[in-house]
Formats: sequence, structure tokens, C-alpha cells
Amino acid sequence: MISSSWGAPSAFTTGFNLQHVSDGLYGRHLHVYSWPEGELKQTLDLGNTGLIPLEIRFLHDPDKDSGYVGCALTSNMVRFFKKPDGSWGHEVSISVKPVKVQNWILPEMPGLITDFLISLDDRFLYLANWLHGDIRQYNIEDPANPKLTGQIWVGGVFRKGSTVSAEAEDGTTYQADVSEVQFYPELVEKGGHMLQIDVDTEKGGLAINPNFFVDFGSEPEGPSLAHEMRYPGGDCTSDIWI
Repeated sequence: MISSSWGAPSAFTTGFNLQHVSDGLYGRHLHVYSWPEGELKQTLDLGNTGLIPLEIRFLHDPDKDSGYVGCALTSNMVRFFKKPDGSWGHEVSISVKPVKVQNWILPEMPGLITDFLISLDDRFLYLANWLHGDIRQYNIEDPANPKLTGQIWVGGVFRKGSTVSAEAEDGTTYQADVSEVQFYPELVEKGGHMLQIDVDTEKGGLAINPNFFVDFGSEPEGPSLAHEMRYPGGDCTSDIWI
């Protein structure tokens, strides 16, 4: 098992504060454990290119000891892999460049990768840049050299944003929700939304499906901030080929 050192609850439960990064309250490490012993075997220091590692996804093929972790603040996808000597290594495989902005907390705005998925056939990786507001599709048939094959804008600070996602088992739909009180305060009053992104699984490409839209602002108990999504019976976040 590999876990990420996201951050201290005392930091992320009170809202994001950049000073907490300097104070060491947010992580930059991956921890490798053996089971059932529960023994810590190795710690990978991702350095300043791997600040605030969040979601970890392995390739679905169990014969491939490799996967990715999304590092939110530095907006990098870091690939981890088992080396011939049995230890684990890592490298940055995707970098999202920051955007120069005005009237914000920083002079440059990171993409802030909050979640990503790997298709069941291990051909495509999808990531959400929560602050920039775009969803990207990468071909990862060569896991060390991802190729951008699709990109679509669904929100962000510029347009109001997207965050977490789920993909159907056939790989043809990718759903994104919007939530977060700190950076999108209007969502507290209006609620979030869920969209469907149609995926070209042959040549690559993304398109918003105009026939699917869920407005969580009209819930019976008032506006809601939706987050995780899962398909009944399993999806690409839970299934693995054994």
C-alpha cells in the first residue's frame, strides 16, 4: 500500500493558508507499507515538485507496479514505480504551468490538481485542475511520457470551478462536480453542479454532454456541495484486473 502525506487536520480543516505550507503542516511524501504486517518499508520525498500530494491511483493491470499521485499545490502528476532492486522510485510525468493573475492571493495561480482517474484499460489519465477549471485527458500507454489528447473548460476561478470525478466502466463518460467554500463562496448559497463529459476513447478528446446537468442548488433541504461520485457495481476507481 502507498499513502500520501496530504496535510495536518489542524491546517486543512480551517481553510487553506499558504503559510501552513512553509510551516510544514502540508506534506510532500509518499509512504510505502507492506501488508498484512503493516510495516513502513520506504518513504519517498517528492521535494518541492510534489507539494500536497493527494489522490493515488495504481494502474489497473496488477502486473505493472506503477501509478500516479496528483500533487495539488505544485500541479504536478508524479509517477511512482518499482525499481529492479525492489525499491520504489518517482518522477514528475505531467506539469501544469501556473497562470499569471491579478487581484488574487498570489501573482501566479496554480492549476491545483484535486483529483484524477485512470481508465480501466490503463490507456488514459484524466485530471481536474480545480482552480484553472479545465479537465484534461492524457494518453498514458507509455506511462513515463503522457501525451495530452483532450482538454475542456468547465469552470475554475476564471469561470467557476470543477473538482472531483468518476468514469464509467466503458470509459465513455467522465463526471465532474463543483464544491469548496473558501475559493467558491457563492456555492454556499447557490449549490454545486454535476456535468457529463463525453470521451473519445479512440483518438482522444472531450466534449460536454448538453443533455446531462444536475443542479444541486435545488435540493429539497437547500443548496448542496456535492463531492465524491461512484457507480453502483464498481468503476475505474475501485476495479482492478486480477
